[in-house]
Amino acid sequence: MLRKLAISAFAAATLAVGAGALSSGAAHAAGGAGHVEDYSFPFEGPFGRFDQNQLQRGLQVYTEVCAACHGLQYVPLRTLADEDGPGLTEEEVRAYIEMNFIEVYDEELQDWRAATPNDHFPRSSLENAPDLSLMTKARAGFTGPYGLALNPLFRGMGGPEYVASLLTHYTGSEREEFGAILYGNETFAGGYIAMAPPLWDDAVVYNDGTPATVEQMALDVAAFLTWTAEPHLMDRKQMGFTAVIMLGILSVLLYLTNKRIWAPVKYRAKGSTPAE
Repeated sequence: MLRKLAISAFAAATLAVGAGALSSGAAHAAGGAGHVEDYSFPFEGPFGRFDQNQLQRGLQVYTEVCAACHGLQYVPLRTLADEDGPGLTEEEVRAYIEMNFIEVYDEELQDWRAATPNDHFPRSSLENAPDLSLMTKARAGFTGPYGLALNPLFRGMGGPEYVASLLTHYTGSEREEFGAILYGNETFAGGYIAMAPPLWDDAVVYNDGTPATVEQMALDVAAFLTWTAEPHLMDRKQMGFTAVIMLGILSVLLYLTNKRIWAPVKYRAKGSTPAE
């Protein structure tokens, strides 16, 4: 019986490892077969947290560069005031809406109207421009050795690295296919992408005085898009840390209870009685 159980367990472990390796390859294929730089972000790791200043800079890059084509239709505007997010005040959120002339289509009015904090960001303005709300989750690719998921725990899920790498690894080459211009990119699968390089040095002027290099803007907007995809990441980390502590305490209590319950049996087996 024990031999059969051991064989079954070994077979299950072998299948799990194989499946993990396959899922790792699939995830890397989904994220792109090109080069992905392993950038370091402050929210990575079990104790990492979003840098609020970086999220605000990323929001600025998205607004001034990306929003012309790409939307965030799954992100409510009011969440810009979240403490674990960009941390804007309610007045700043309303000012952001007014300054950027954000409008939404009202189904009841059958017309466009000015957005309110309870509305979502607009959709993408171009059909071939993907929505960025969940982009970092869609491009996750670091699954760890043999599918053990160790890399996501300590180095992040790979989505932000993919986005930042895509924005910083244009080669400068171009080619035309069916009347469309494609741009060389070391990260995008196939080596060419329809999106022209969106960033250049000093494309934006940061309010906090941070130098707006291409890499800095790419990291900031990648961090912001990670927050749009995982707005409750900090809460989940705190909940997980609390759960680990509680499970550790429970394990100690169960061990001590087990020792107490079985102590008389062990002493009887030795031909003696436990001390009072």
